[in-house]
Amino acid sequence: MSFSGKYQVQSQENFEPFMKAIGLPEDLIQKGKDLKGVSEIVQNGNHFKLTITTGSKVMTNEFTLGEECEIETMTGEKVKAVVNLEGNNKLVTTFKNIKSVTELNGDTLTSTLTLGDIVFKRISKRV
Repeated sequence: MSFSGKYQVQSQENFEPFMKAIGLPEDLIQKGKDLKGVSEIVQNGNHFKLTITTGSKVMTNEFTLGEECEIETMTGEKVKAVVNLEGNNKLVTTFKNIKSVTELNGDTLTSTLTLGDIVFKRISKRV
Protein backbone atom coordinates (compact mmCIF):
# COMPACT_ATOMS: atom_id res chain seq x y z
CA MET A 1 0.00 0.00 0.00
CA SER A 2 1.38 3.41 -0.95
CA PHE A 3 1.16 6.25 1.57
CA SER A 4 1.86 8.84 -1.15
CA GLY A 5 -0.65 11.70 -1.25
CA LYS A 6 -1.88 14.84 0.49
CA TYR A 7 -3.98 14.57 3.64
CA GLN A 8 -5.86 17.35 5.45
CA VAL A 9 -6.66 17.20 9.17
CA GLN A 10 -10.38 16.53 9.80
CA SER A 11 -10.39 16.12 13.58
CA GLN A 12 -8.09 15.74 16.56
CA GLU A 13 -8.40 14.62 20.18
CA ASN A 14 -6.30 15.73 23.19
CA PHE A 15 -4.29 18.32 21.21
CA GLU A 16 -3.89 20.79 24.09
CA PRO A 17 -2.95 18.31 26.88
CA PHE A 18 -0.44 16.55 24.59
CA MET A 19 1.21 19.77 23.37
CA LYS A 20 1.48 21.03 26.99
CA ALA A 21 3.08 17.70 27.99
CA ILE A 22 5.78 17.99 25.29
CA GLY A 23 6.52 21.57 26.31
CA LEU A 24 5.01 23.60 23.47
CA PRO A 25 4.42 27.22 24.59
CA GLU A 26 0.79 28.15 25.37
CA ASP A 27 0.61 30.82 22.64
CA LEU A 28 1.62 28.27 19.98
CA ILE A 29 -0.88 25.74 21.34
CA GLN A 30 -3.68 28.31 21.07
CA LYS A 31 -2.60 29.30 17.54
CA GLY A 32 -2.32 25.70 16.36
CA LYS A 33 -5.35 24.04 17.91
CA ASP A 34 -7.84 25.11 15.22
CA LEU A 35 -5.53 24.97 12.20
CA LYS A 36 -6.31 22.23 9.69
CA GLY A 37 -2.79 21.19 8.72
CA VAL A 38 -1.93 19.37 5.51
CA SER A 39 0.49 16.44 5.37
CA GLU A 40 2.09 15.47 2.08
CA ILE A 41 3.73 12.06 1.87
CA VAL A 42 5.98 10.99 -0.98
CA GLN A 43 6.85 7.29 -0.79
CA ASN A 44 9.50 5.79 -3.04
CA GLY A 45 9.91 2.14 -2.03
CA ASN A 46 11.14 2.17 1.59
CA HIS A 47 12.04 5.89 1.48
CA PHE A 48 9.55 8.48 2.73
CA LYS A 49 9.46 12.26 2.61
CA LEU A 50 6.84 13.81 4.88
CA THR A 51 6.02 17.52 4.68
CA ILE A 52 3.58 18.93 7.24
CA THR A 53 2.23 22.43 6.67
CA THR A 54 0.35 24.03 9.58
CA GLY A 55 -0.44 27.69 8.99
CA SER A 56 2.93 29.31 8.15
CA LYS A 57 5.00 26.50 9.73
CA VAL A 58 6.42 23.88 7.36
CA MET A 59 8.20 20.82 8.75
CA THR A 60 9.87 18.23 6.50
CA ASN A 61 11.22 14.87 7.60
CA GLU A 62 12.77 12.15 5.45
CA PHE A 63 13.43 8.57 6.47
CA THR A 64 14.07 5.08 5.16
CA LEU A 65 12.21 2.23 6.85
CA GLY A 66 14.35 0.36 9.39
CA GLU A 67 17.24 2.88 9.29
CA GLU A 68 18.14 5.42 11.95
CA CYS A 69 17.29 8.96 10.88
CA GLU A 70 17.01 12.43 12.36
CA ILE A 71 13.48 13.80 12.61
CA GLU A 72 12.22 17.18 13.70
CA THR A 73 9.61 17.06 16.46
CA MET A 74 6.65 19.40 16.95
CA THR A 75 8.78 21.50 19.33
CA GLY A 76 11.45 21.96 16.64
CA GLU A 77 13.91 19.64 18.37
CA LYS A 78 15.82 17.14 16.22
CA VAL A 79 15.90 13.56 17.52
CA LYS A 80 17.23 10.21 16.31
CA ALA A 81 14.60 7.60 15.51
CA VAL A 82 13.94 4.44 13.50
CA VAL A 83 10.64 4.17 11.62
CA ASN A 84 9.30 0.68 10.94
CA LEU A 85 6.41 -0.62 8.87
CA GLU A 86 3.96 -2.92 10.68
CA GLY A 87 1.72 -4.93 8.38
CA ASN A 88 1.43 -2.97 5.14
CA ASN A 89 -0.30 0.17 6.44
CA LYS A 90 1.27 1.26 9.77
CA LEU A 91 4.35 3.43 10.31
CA VAL A 92 5.63 3.08 13.88
CA THR A 93 8.43 4.89 15.73
CA THR A 94 9.36 5.93 19.27
CA PHE A 95 11.29 9.07 20.27
CA LYS A 96 11.62 10.90 23.60
CA ASN A 97 9.14 8.52 25.34
CA ILE A 98 6.53 9.25 22.63
CA LYS A 99 5.17 6.35 20.60
CA SER A 100 3.98 7.43 17.16
CA VAL A 101 1.71 5.24 15.01
CA THR A 102 0.48 6.44 11.62
CA GLU A 103 -2.05 4.15 9.99
CA LEU A 104 -3.52 4.38 6.49
CA ASN A 105 -6.96 2.88 5.84
CA GLY A 106 -8.27 3.73 2.37
CA ASP A 107 -8.26 7.54 2.19
CA THR A 108 -8.04 8.04 5.99
CA LEU A 109 -4.71 8.67 7.70
CA THR A 110 -4.84 8.27 11.50
CA SER A 111 -1.87 9.50 13.55
CA THR A 112 -1.73 8.51 17.21
CA LEU A 113 0.95 9.91 19.53
CA THR A 114 1.16 8.47 23.04
CA LEU A 115 3.11 10.04 25.90
CA GLY A 116 2.48 8.33 29.24
CA ASP A 117 -1.30 8.30 29.66
CA ILE A 118 -1.97 11.12 27.15
CA VAL A 119 -3.10 9.93 23.72
CA PHE A 120 -3.22 12.55 20.96
CA LYS A 121 -5.12 11.38 17.90
CA ARG A 122 -5.31 13.21 14.57
CA ILE A 123 -7.50 12.01 11.69
CA SER A 124 -6.80 13.26 8.17
CA LYS A 125 -8.49 12.57 4.83
CA ARG A 126 -6.83 12.34 1.42
CA VAL A 127 -7.43 15.54 -0.61
